[in-house]
Amino acid sequence: MRRVGHCLIILMALFFALPGTAQEVLRIDHAEAVRADWSAEMPPEQGWESVALRDLWETRWPDHDGVVWYRVRWQQSDASRPVGLLLDYTCLAAAVFLNGQPIDRDVSLVEPLSRKWHVPRYYMVPPALLREGQNELLVRVSGLVAYQPAFGTVSVGDPLVLRGQYERERFARRDMQIFDAAVGLVLAAMIGIFWLLRPQDTLYGWYALSAVFGRLYDWNFIASSPWPFRTTDGWQAFIAAVFVASAATHTIFLLRFSERRWPRFERALLALAGVVMVLALLLPHGMGPLRNLYVTPTILFLYVVSAVFVVFAVRSGRRDYQVLAACISVPLLVSLHDLGVYMGWYGGVSYLGSFTSPVMLLGMGFVLAYRFAQTMKRVEGFNSELQREVQAATGTLADTLNKQHALALAHSRAGERLQLVRDLHDGFGGTLVGAITRLQQAPDETSRAEIVALLKDMRDDLRLVIDTTAQEQADLATLIAPLRHRASRLLEAADIDAYWQVHGLEGLQLGPGRSLDLLRLLQEALTNVFKHSRASRVDVHLRRTGDRLELRVHDDGVGLSGMASTAGQARVGGAGMASMRHRAQRLGAELRITGVSDGKGTALELDLPLAA
Repeated sequence: MRRVGHCLIILMALFFALPGTAQEVLRIDHAEAVRADWSAEMPPEQGWESVALRDLWETRWPDHDGVVWYRVRWQQSDASRPVGLLLDYTCLAAAVFLNGQPIDRDVSLVEPLSRKWHVPRYYMVPPALLREGQNELLVRVSGLVAYQPAFGTVSVGDPLVLRGQYERERFARRDMQIFDAAVGLVLAAMIGIFWLLRPQDTLYGWYALSAVFGRLYDWNFIASSPWPFRTTDGWQAFIAAVFVASAATHTIFLLRFSERRWPRFERALLALAGVVMVLALLLPHGMGPLRNLYVTPTILFLYVVSAVFVVFAVRSGRRDYQVLAACISVPLLVSLHDLGVYMGWYGGVSYLGSFTSPVMLLGMGFVLAYRFAQTMKRVEGFNSELQREVQAATGTLADTLNKQHALALAHSRAGERLQLVRDLHDGFGGTLVGAITRLQQAPDETSRAEIVALLKDMRDDLRLVIDTTAQEQADLATLIAPLRHRASRLLEAADIDAYWQVHGLEGLQLGPGRSLDLLRLLQEALTNVFKHSRASRVDVHLRRTGDRLELRVHDDGVGLSGMASTAGQARVGGAGMASMRHRAQRLGAELRITGVSDGKGTALELDLPLAA
C-alpha cells in the first residue's frame, strides 16, 4: 500500500508539473532557532538566533534537554503547483508546521521520545498550503543533548527530484539497515546451526553470537521508539552495551579463527562486556549519557584487533585467512566514515556500514565452503588411506584365516582319525582282544556256534563305529535305527520280546563321539539282557524332555543277583558295568542300575543333559 501511495504522489506531481518545465530545487542551509521547554506547543516570541544547518545544538546549548524550534523561510514565486519539501535530518523527534498548518508529528514528543532520526522527512505540499511570496516552516525538535540532537538542511522544489532524493536517502539510512539486519540474522542462524552440529568448532558459535549482538545494535537505526525501555537513556545504554558485547565476541571469534586460545584474555573480555551490560540495565541514566566513555575505547580496540588480524592473515599465507581479512578490511574502511558521522566531524548524516553486509556474507560463505572443502579432502584422504589399510589387513586376515582353516581342517581330520582309532580300540579292539583270549583259553573242542557268536559281537562293535563315523551329521533317531534292528533280531533269537518307545529324537545331534558312547552303552545293556537276564520281555524307552535325554532299559529277568550267580561277578558287575559307567561319565550323564521292586528284572536309567 505504501508503494502504491508513493506512485500516486509521483503521478500527481507529474500531472501538476506538466506542461510547464521542471521546478528548480532550493537547498536551505540557514535558519533561526530558539530554545523551549518540553511542554511548549508554540515557539516563544523572543530569543531567536541565526544558525547554520545542519545544526547540533549541543555546541551552543550544551546543557539543554528539551525542545528547540527551528524557523525556515523561503520565497515561493509560483504557488499554483505543488512543491516537494525534504527535511534532511531531525533528531530525535519532531513536529512540522507549514505556514501555521501542522503537516507532520511524531507519536511522542516527550519522553519516551519517538525515534525518527534515522530517516529524512518528505512531503508533497499542495497549492492550498503554499503562499505567493514568503513561506514559513516551523519544526519542533525534541531531543536530549547527550544524543546529538540536531536539525538538518531543508530542500524545496521539484517533487520528482526531491522524491528521488528522499527514496535514495531512505534506502541508505533505513532500508539497507533492515536488509543488513536480515542478512546478518540469516548468516548468524546458518553458522549457529553449523556450530550446533559441530560443537567442537567453537569459532562458529562465537561468530553467531557476535552477529546476533551486531544485529541488535543495528536495531538502533530501525526502531521507532525506545521500547521495551521506558526512557531514551535506557535504550541508549542498552545499545551501547550490546556494541561492547559484539566487540568482545567478535574478538574471541577472530582468536578462535586464528587457532589461538587465550583463556584469560577471553574471560576478561566477557567479564567486561557482562559488567557493562549489567550497569546499563541497572543505571541507565548514567550509562546512557556517558556511553562515549566506554564506546569510544571499544571502537579503537576493534580497529586494533582487526588490523592485527589483517596483518596476521596476510603473513599466514592461508587462503581462508586472507579472504576473511579482505572481508573485514572493507567494513573497517567504511567504518571510518561512519565514525566521522557518529562523532560529528563533518556534516554527513548517513551511515554506510550496512552496505558492507553482502561482503561479509560472501566472505563467511567462502570461509565455510573453503573449510568444508578442506575437511572433505582430509576425509577423502583418510578414507583412501583407511581403504588401503583395510585391504592390506583384509589380505593378511584372509591369509591367516586360510592358514587357520587349513590347520583346523588338518586338526579335524586328525581328530576324526584319533576318534576312529579310539573307537576301534575301545569297542572293536576290546571285543577282538576278548575274543582272542577266550579262544586261547577255550578247549580244543570249542563249538563252531561259540566262535560264530564271538565274531558276531565283533561285527556289531564294528558296525557301531562305522555307523557313527559314516553318518557324522545324522540325527540320533537315524543312528538308533540300525542298532534297534540288530538288537531286536538278537533278542528275538533268545525268545525275548523287545518293545521300543522312542520320542523326540528327530533332528537331535549329539556329535560322533557322544553318539557312539550312548549307542555302546545301550548296546552293552541289551547284550547283558540277552546273555544273562533270562528275561522274556525288555522295554526300551528313549525320550527327549526339554534339554535332557532319558534312557530306560527294563527287563523282567532274574535281576542283578540272578545274573551274578549265572554269569559270574566279573562279567556282570565287573567289566561290563565298569564300561557303562565310564561311558556315562564321559557323556556327563547320571547312570542308575537297580533291581525292580518285586524282585524280578533289572532297570537301567540314564539321565543325559544335552547341553553338556
